Amino acid sequence: MIIKLFNKFKPVISKRYLMLIAAFVWTMAGVMLLVRGTVYVLQNSNYRAIHFLIAFLFGTGFFWALFNKISLKHINRIRNIEIENPCIFSFFNFKSYLIMAFMITVGIMLRKSSHVNKDFLYTFYVGMGIPLLISAGRFYLAWFKDRSLLRQKTNISNASK
Repeated sequence: MIIKLFNKFKPVISKRYLMLIAAFVWTMAGVMLLVRGTVYVLQNSNYRAIHFLIAFLFGTGFFWALFNKISLKHINRIRNIEIENPCIFSFFNFKSYLIMAFMITVGIMLRKSSHVNKDFLYTFYVGMGIPLLISAGRFYLAWFKDRSLLRQKTNISNASK
């Protein structure tokens, strides 16, 4: 009974648009960190260029070391979801939601803490925004490629009629 009720009201979306929602979520997280960090560094740092260089090097390195694999894993997971119209929240798996909640909590705690050097923290925010935005770009690219594949399938099926 409860499962039927849940399935009746479960918000669903096509896998193609689930990819777009994932891209949007990654974009929002990246922009939020990048803006928050950039505003702080611009207003409070005497060594802005050094902070941004460190953030850029850290962010691109972090993308290649970790986010490259993570974003590809999520793109492939979305593409391989067995049902055509999954739940709108299935752009992450459960483990990823837990990791995201943990990272948000730690970020808030560090920002509220008086024991953490704010220059370091906000440079880190800028650095973390970079791999999130690069990953978001990958999701947009995957969505666009899937769109062109969808168009090709439509053209092929129309040509065979």
